[in-house]
Amino acid sequence: MPGRTIKTGEFHTFTENFSNCSHSDMKAVILISGGMDSLVTTAIAADEGFDLAAMHVNYGQRTSQKELDCFRLVSAHYGIAERLEIDAGYLASIGGSSLTDPFMPVGGADLQGSAIPTSYVPFRNAGFLSMAVSWAEVIGAERIFIGAVEEDSSGYPDCRKAFYDAFNTVIELGTKPDTSIRIETPLIAMQKCDIVLRGMELDVPFAYSWSCYKNEGKACGLCDSCARRLRAFELTGLRDPIDYEVRPKYI
Repeated sequence: MPGRTIKTGEFHTFTENFSNCSHSDMKAVILISGGMDSLVTTAIAADEGFDLAAMHVNYGQRTSQKELDCFRLVSAHYGIAERLEIDAGYLASIGGSSLTDPFMPVGGADLQGSAIPTSYVPFRNAGFLSMAVSWAEVIGAERIFIGAVEEDSSGYPDCRKAFYDAFNTVIELGTKPDTSIRIETPLIAMQKCDIVLRGMELDVPFAYSWSCYKNEGKACGLCDSCARRLRAFELTGLRDPIDYEVRPKYI
């Protein structure tokens, strides 16, 4: 049976057939941004035997097409047949972030900074989780995986463990009584270099991920996200397989 595409407004669902798909009794929605953290999170969920359904949100970010391409590559690599792509352009309309506002410059590397950077998209992850919970409730998923990192992140307030603990309470109060949905954040307390090592253990295709905030061709190597990724690979003694315009040393 061929795969099929269904479009309804701004929501696009994809179903493809993979002969090597494995299934378990528990379905999980995995939020795949196209970045390194969501890639490793996908590998962890797959390794744990979950039946995965993949969700990606385009929100008007500078590298939206590259991230979407990476989402599709990662989904295909892990044989994820059930996919949902959502256009959430309202976040770009709201603005307030250098990721969505072309008039706000993307800041450079600030690995020691404690201030919330301009790349923070106000309350973005709450919107993503709300959509993921809605979909999970419809398709009968009991887990939602997201690659949030608190310990070695850029200081985003919606990447803290306390935020996800609170959101699990929101899910319990706001869904049907017969549902049992919980958010899983397997990377939340890990350092970026440990995420790279975990990815290597799981043989993840790092070349299928994208972290740059600015470019879609070659990664800039200078934005905060590129810097954190490059530093993580440097600390492990491994070379990041994606192409960069420049590769500064961050250790």
